[in-house]
Amino acid sequence: MNHDPRNSRREPQGGRAPRTLDRIRGVLLAMLVGCVVAAGGALYFLVLPESAQSSTQPDADPVTAAGSEQPPPGPFEPIAPPLTLSTTVPEVTSLADSFGALSPLVDGEVGVAIAPIGKGSAELFGDVGTGPAWSTSKVPVVMAAEREHGSLTASMAAAITRSDNAAAEEVWTSLGVPETAAAKVEAVLREAGVSTVVQSERIRPGYTAFGQTIWSLQDQATFVANAACDPRSASVLNLMGQIEPGQSWGLGRIPGSKFKGGWGPSESGAYLVRQFGLVPTTDGEVAIAIAVRPASGSFEAGTQALDIVADWIADHLSQMPLGRCA
Repeated sequence: MNHDPRNSRREPQGGRAPRTLDRIRGVLLAMLVGCVVAAGGALYFLVLPESAQSSTQPDADPVTAAGSEQPPPGPFEPIAPPLTLSTTVPEVTSLADSFGALSPLVDGEVGVAIAPIGKGSAELFGDVGTGPAWSTSKVPVVMAAEREHGSLTASMAAAITRSDNAAAEEVWTSLGVPETAAAKVEAVLREAGVSTVVQSERIRPGYTAFGQTIWSLQDQATFVANAACDPRSASVLNLMGQIEPGQSWGLGRIPGSKFKGGWGPSESGAYLVRQFGLVPTTDGEVAIAIAVRPASGSFEAGTQALDIVADWIADHLSQMPLGRCA
């Protein structure tokens, strides 16, 4: 038998089959692993939370089963809704309305008259419109005396700054007999636009005649509003800016004010406490006259009520009728 040398280099048939089978198995295994990985990736994508699928998706406001709003998932802070600006202009309370709200705070009856300086008439608020002038009448008395004698005296100054009754009686007497003195004071009032009649007789023992002059709040505010623009009244008005601290309640609480107070009991002993003067602002001046009849009838309660009214005036100066001298 001849021997073919090529046959000596061939692998036996039984040896090639195992190697080929191993290769086929390897390929199939790799394909299977690839399919499993691909399927797993698809499954992972399907179950991945919505917030992780795409950063370009719009934010949502998830709501719990209980219905309360929760912040969106992720590191973002909740965004507050934009502020809504109101276009409604708040209604400005009128002076009369604000005074109506003030009245219940005063334990008793109160009245306030207001006038711009140099012009116009006074407007009255409240339920006290008039009464005895008491020591507020010392202002026109001293004005009349200064015009009579040509200059201020120590008694005139004391009658205003300290409300000294003895000094005021001296000034009154210097004007002549009671009827003449009353006429001279009335002339000062007429020149300031009011027709108040000055009491010349001592109708209540122990009290001055002129202090019992019935002087309405409106006439009083009108008087000082016009006197503010009369150069002859300037020195007395300046004294009204120097009232001693013990009598600086009410309008005295307002910086720069010039004022004079008056107080006294009725026949039954209940006090009327009043005050009038000028209050300055950057836009002009306003003339004010106040009177209170406290429910308790005491002088102290009256001054406390004047403090309340003065605080209301200070808070509402922007609504007051202001004026300037021409």
